[in-house]
Amino acid sequence: MRDDDPWNTIRSLATRFAEFDAERGLASEEQWTLQVLKLSEEVGEAAQAVIGARASNPRKGRSHDWEQVQEEVVDTVITGMVALARMRPDDAPEFFAAVLARKSAKFLPRDGDPVVTSR
Repeated sequence: MRDDDPWNTIRSLATRFAEFDAERGLASEEQWTLQVLKLSEEVGEAAQAVIGARASNPRKGRSHDWEQVQEEVVDTVITGMVALARMRPDDAPEFFAAVLARKSAKFLPRDGDPVVTSR
């Protein structure tokens, strides 16, 4: 039977990267710091792909398509999930779900809640 829970893959990646960094003598907080910096790098690559898809750089023209932008966004999401799993190895999925529920409640009404519209 195949396990399609993406958090299992994320945990495996987080464990592997933590082992690699530990072999290099990096303490946990230093590892987390570098992982968050990696997240910033991925966001930059997504932005670069958007610039290429929009042909906004006259020197490069249309260097990317929207599927490449989408792949860079996925890279960013994966990197963020790995960062969270590295910082919270025991409860990353639960923490993620709780924060998502809290933050989305600001925008998505629950059953029975009045729908608020702005004018």
